Amino acid sequence: MKPHNTDNSLHQETESFRHFFATFMICAASGLTSFFVEEVSIWVQWTYVVHVISSLLVTLFALHYLFIHIKRAMGHRRAGVFFSGILKTVVFFIVIFSGLHILIFGQTEQQRWVFTIHVYASFLVLLLFLLHLILHRFTLQKKRMKNQTYAFLTINKSFFMLNIAYISACISFVVAVSFIYESNNTRYSDEPIIKDYQYTYGEHPFQPSQTETYNGKFIDQRQIGNSHACESCHKEITEQWRSSMHRQAASDPTYVTNINLLEKNRGINATRYCEGCHAPVALLSGQLSAGGTHGGVSDTLAFAEGVGCMGCHGIENAVHLKGVASYLFKPATDYLFSNSTNSLAQMLNHFLIRINPSLHRKDMARSVLSTPELCATCHSQFMDKDMNNWGWVKMQDEYRAWLESPYSGQNQQKFSHTEKRRCQDCHMPLVAGKDPSANVNGQLVDHRTLGANTAIPKLNDDQLQYEKTKAFLQSGKLRVTIDPPNRRDAIRDAKFVDENLISDLESPAFAYLGESINIKTIVSNIGVGHNFPGGTIDINEAWMWFRVVDAQNKTVFESGQLLNDGSVDPQSIFFRSLPVDRQGKLVWKHDLFSMIGRSYKKIIPAGESDIIEYRFEIPSWVKNPLTITAVLRYRKFNPRYAKWALKEKYQELPIIDVAWDSIQLPLLIKPPIQPTQGGVLN
Repeated sequence: MKPHNTDNSLHQETESFRHFFATFMICAASGLTSFFVEEVSIWVQWTYVVHVISSLLVTLFALHYLFIHIKRAMGHRRAGVFFSGILKTVVFFIVIFSGLHILIFGQTEQQRWVFTIHVYASFLVLLLFLLHLILHRFTLQKKRMKNQTYAFLTINKSFFMLNIAYISACISFVVAVSFIYESNNTRYSDEPIIKDYQYTYGEHPFQPSQTETYNGKFIDQRQIGNSHACESCHKEITEQWRSSMHRQAASDPTYVTNINLLEKNRGINATRYCEGCHAPVALLSGQLSAGGTHGGVSDTLAFAEGVGCMGCHGIENAVHLKGVASYLFKPATDYLFSNSTNSLAQMLNHFLIRINPSLHRKDMARSVLSTPELCATCHSQFMDKDMNNWGWVKMQDEYRAWLESPYSGQNQQKFSHTEKRRCQDCHMPLVAGKDPSANVNGQLVDHRTLGANTAIPKLNDDQLQYEKTKAFLQSGKLRVTIDPPNRRDAIRDAKFVDENLISDLESPAFAYLGESINIKTIVSNIGVGHNFPGGTIDINEAWMWFRVVDAQNKTVFESGQLLNDGSVDPQSIFFRSLPVDRQGKLVWKHDLFSMIGRSYKKIIPAGESDIIEYRFEIPSWVKNPLTITAVLRYRKFNPRYAKWALKEKYQELPIIDVAWDSIQLPLLIKPPIQPTQGGVLN
């Protein structure tokens, strides 16, 4: 007969094992469901909750059971059973610690290996647990088996009933909470916000915008205007986005002026043309009809969002590459309580995303986001008869310019670029960061989307965004080179030398007092992946400032200087376009619905150069030497447009010196002709 304390110890181990095994099976079943079921429906997400709760319980029961079980098992000499048990325990603790790490810190891209270990260790512990049981079954003596001296072999009716009770409780919990949640969850609307929505441009709800939705219907604004919800996990990225031009796409005061002008001339329905790119919340939710408000109206969600998180991350693919918001929008699948304002519900929502972000990763990292085709949907533009009452007119097209560049890999190389570079590589590069989306090197995608807009950061007093934009413009993507005027007629002494014997490379560069000379300046686009300038080149200013001064800094010649009113000398060399209307008048207010063509366009394609020749006379009063400087300058918005569009917000806008070069040119006095005997020159 066994001692009483032995029976009591066995009873404690048996009871501990029963609870441990039941919760272990629930934990394993819920974990396998979470891993293998890709569909993230309501019941699956509640299964995540069950997995977390059962994981915590199984950890507590396991610690209690293992303490008793190992203490009893230490006296038995069965190597296979002993080592399989030790290995199982070690792997089990790996599962526990990796699970706790995920529970506390969530799954991040940088530490995805923790989740990988958790998954493989979980499968391994199941196999080792089974192996441990089998070894016990075949190594225990029949007598011990008969006396049931091991708790895990005490499998009887009460054991099964306990497991059934646990499993039934979990299934009932998942079914009940899923039903309650589904019954009380507010459905999304696929109807326009404006009840009497007008289909002015045909049956398509969004035209003249080229936007499509996954179901051909409208999108509830909660499914696209929810960037604030992303900040709880992606604070660093959200801060970058707040400074970006994407965020300012609807609130930019110049856009507000232009969209109001369009509404005044063509009605609010026509604003759909612009809003697909500038304020997708207003377009997709059905605001842009009589009685609605466009994104340029302050205190609206569309105004606050601009192009928000889902404005890009909700794009499933490009419908075509001609632009004007030519994307297919599909909202992300919701986690539990996505739209709840309750703080506890929001905490659960964020918790579920953190511990199991597989669906979130799938929705937010769609393949189109890494392609230039994504950018083509809005950074290419055309206008047809519906808008200008004239016909089809091509406007900006950064995508086509990129295709024709050396960087696309789809065009003959003009410079030695062996690596294909996308729009994202320049405008959204990897930067150091601690965001959950940061890669294994601690880098995340920069959501400042730096470009050439220096005006809006200045107006917003966003000094960091301004400085980063300025540095981006001055990062060596454009080059200015002054070609020294090497002279083949150089005179080194009074003796004649055949000019054919003088190399251009060896001949000196200088000029004579009183003569007129030509100076060539080469402006090269060596790093911009599209034309320079790009974007709204009708209202931006890019020009050459060319200045010649003598040793006393007195101006000898100047082109591209600023006038007293802050404008640039109209005789300067500009890189821009001048759109015209059907009467041949300049369309200077960026009212592109009036544009039918251009009277002038000067740009520098990627990988190409522009040669500018300046001719000036050197007066006799100048002091040697001349200093010749050529600067490529840029200003976001020309003063005429800026004063009209910004109104009372107008201030002097910054001018950026993008690239420059300078040389010194010696001056000589032309020697007199020296005749000799017989009329032959010395």
